[in-house]
Amino acid sequence: MHTTNAVNGANYLTYQGKYKGLLGWIFSTDHKRIGLLYLYSIATMFATGVLLGLAMKFELLAPGKTIMDAQTYNATFTVHGVIMIFMVVVPGLPAVFGNLMLPIMIGAKDVAFPKLNLLSWWLYVTGVVLVLCALLFGSGTPDTGWTFYAPYSFKSGTNLLPAIFGAFVLGFSSILTGLNFLVTIHRLRCPGMKWTKLPLFVWTLYGTAWIQLLATPVVGITLVLVALERVFGVGVFDPALGGDPVLYQHLFWIYSHPAVYIMILPAMGAISEIIPTFSQKHIFGYKAIIASTMAIAFVGYLVWGHHMFTAGMSGTAQYYFSLLTFIVAIPSAIKVFNWISTMYKGSINIQTPFYWAVSFIFVFMVGGLSGLVLGALATDIYVHDTAFVVAHFHYIVFGGTGFAFFAAMHYWFPKIFGRMYDKAWANIGWLVFTIGFLALYSPMFYLGMMGMPRRYYDYLEEFHGGNILSTIGSWVLVTGFIIIIVNLVRSARKGEPAEVNPWHSKTLEWTVPSPPPVLNFEKEPVLGEKDGPYNYE
Repeated sequence: MHTTNAVNGANYLTYQGKYKGLLGWIFSTDHKRIGLLYLYSIATMFATGVLLGLAMKFELLAPGKTIMDAQTYNATFTVHGVIMIFMVVVPGLPAVFGNLMLPIMIGAKDVAFPKLNLLSWWLYVTGVVLVLCALLFGSGTPDTGWTFYAPYSFKSGTNLLPAIFGAFVLGFSSILTGLNFLVTIHRLRCPGMKWTKLPLFVWTLYGTAWIQLLATPVVGITLVLVALERVFGVGVFDPALGGDPVLYQHLFWIYSHPAVYIMILPAMGAISEIIPTFSQKHIFGYKAIIASTMAIAFVGYLVWGHHMFTAGMSGTAQYYFSLLTFIVAIPSAIKVFNWISTMYKGSINIQTPFYWAVSFIFVFMVGGLSGLVLGALATDIYVHDTAFVVAHFHYIVFGGTGFAFFAAMHYWFPKIFGRMYDKAWANIGWLVFTIGFLALYSPMFYLGMMGMPRRYYDYLEEFHGGNILSTIGSWVLVTGFIIIIVNLVRSARKGEPAEVNPWHSKTLEWTVPSPPPVLNFEKEPVLGEKDGPYNYE
């Protein structure tokens, strides 16, 4: 009993268990510490990916060679893509805020399998190390693009095998996290927390976990086949041996399009927490948002073919995939309608997380509508493999996930660290970052429609103006990113102590001290019939 009280009396940041110092973190099974381990790891990889992206934009500042040759550029965008997709945006929101907040939001002391949770982080680190080995050792940095397309992925003389195995191990980390979250949500909800009382962030983690569990093994098997093709020449994808390189595209995108929803569903969940909190109003259409979440998770499996309209599929398949692409946009539009309706006549409290959330809605709408341009057969054929695709992709993947990540970071920061950030600098960081983002990616829509191909380190003179604006935008964006990070790091150490519930939210994580104690709750919470996550007066 004395030990239990000591544990309850300490917060998770200061608690001294079996191990001290760094070992007390990297061997901890506390879901909150594991969430912070993911946060620091992913932030490091994100900064690395941003620097590589900045190098690419420097190269595109002017026609011809600027700072790197074509081979180096190919290697740079490959590493940038592998880091950003497999190490940042796929694990980002689920691994960080899912670990930090999911158990507290459902009234649990931890996830269902704490040791498996720690193993997931160790697998993540292992995958990162393997990919870094591909960069630093062997016969050259991988240059295939993050998609590892066949047949080049097994014909290339670069050091590709460690990168493939690294992506494979990162997939295992994702699968174990999804399994853990599924069991946690099913088995560890507190008394009275029915399915219709779950916070929407938890619902999106639930839909995401099913995608992680069911879709990730497909890309894992595909990457193993590529490795076997390189080492043994088994002939699955090699046309010289009777294989089919288009089969690789099918297998890869059967995973990688649902993976977009691994990225964006938790982002939508975070926005669905922030909007009602800062509107002080019940979320509009709670059950419609749940239904749209599960519809996205289901229909997302059926639209992979829109990545391959120019690969030679039948007309029937093209019509089918184009129609489903338009259908999957409907549940996303439902969410946007619900968020805007929630704000209507709400008591708006304008804080930094609200700025990020509203920016997310705008950026996501631009990304979604441009996705319909790519989902339509006629227009996709025209802008396929142009800078238009790069703009759309980054508006959804970086804009959608990135803006939601910063929204969630500023929203839950007081709870995670028990301190408040400097609001003035936080707002300046948001503004500079947003301006930089729009200046960086918006010109790419124009460049793509004018015919500039993607993945080229050089371009024609007529594309110079758009690339200058885009490159300057990258500098502004990085400036905003630095302001945000410096402010958050400084505030985590020296910020003003935070209240238990500074935003007056109604979900359970705001009922525990800031930062939370080791076991989350002194007594297990019990929800009454009228209790709910969005019951604002």
